[in-house]
Amino acid sequence: MSKLRFLFVPILIFFSYLEAHELNPARLILEEVEPYSFDVVWKFPSNVLTQPGSIVFPSICKETSKSLPELERKYLITYSSLVCESSLQGNDLSVKGLSRMTDALISIRFSDGNKFEGLVSVNEPKLTIPGETNLYPTSYFWLGVDHLLSGIDHLLFVFGLIFLVQGMTILIKTITAFTLAHSITLGLSVFGVVNLPQATAEAIIALTLVYLALEIGSKNKYLSTPWFLAFGFGLLHGFGFAGALSEIGFANDNLLFSLLFFNLGIEAGQLVILPVIGLIIWFFNKVKFERLSYKLSSYAIGGMGTFWLIERMIKIIS
Repeated sequence: MSKLRFLFVPILIFFSYLEAHELNPARLILEEVEPYSFDVVWKFPSNVLTQPGSIVFPSICKETSKSLPELERKYLITYSSLVCESSLQGNDLSVKGLSRMTDALISIRFSDGNKFEGLVSVNEPKLTIPGETNLYPTSYFWLGVDHLLSGIDHLLFVFGLIFLVQGMTILIKTITAFTLAHSITLGLSVFGVVNLPQATAEAIIALTLVYLALEIGSKNKYLSTPWFLAFGFGLLHGFGFAGALSEIGFANDNLLFSLLFFNLGIEAGQLVILPVIGLIIWFFNKVKFERLSYKLSSYAIGGMGTFWLIERMIKIIS
């Protein structure tokens, strides 16, 4: 187990060219106030270095009373009205101006009680609005996967846990404890039982990376109870997941399912990276660069954690 750490070095070098990605997809909300007439809210992340995306409604519809964009927290928000000649169901809707890091979550509520949620991306910017009700908000599953796989700080923490454990069984227990812990705080936060501002949560997550780097550098082993550390820090990471989900917003009547699918997406993202650990074990079973891998990985994780900590603290006080 100790010999597999060296593969983490090139992974860290690759990650060093990336920034920690916050979950802030664009959001389109349509509420049918009377037959074929909708109130429209378009939220586009303000930190995306492109022009705000635009919606291409079906040709049977005309957008009216469009307001100027208003900056609200992390989003530029535009309000408008949409009048259509017939039902939106069965028609295509697309979003222009999306980037690789920005998907768009589309929520539609019809006056007859039917509702629909869908997700579009730069690769698939168009969707067909179905005629039937979308019972489960499965789009949140893909948002969870995206947030985990593109959230480099969370990935770094999961990978860094490898250095503190000995044996695959303990590693699985450790990752399970991390998963359970962030699931708890994610649920408690979303339901309003506990709350921590997202900016503060993100700064604390960066601090956990700094601590993790110090532990890796000292080569301390948690031979029997590493999951205590993983569980404690997992509680803090759960606040980051909750803050990201709350920024997006979701329908209250789908709150439980939205939370469930989002959390399942996060777990699926973690499962995707587990085979990488298996590859490390197989490929570097006979490589003897343990001391160098510990040192380089400690510096890399600590350096990136410190950078994010300073960056996020500046955002809090500015």
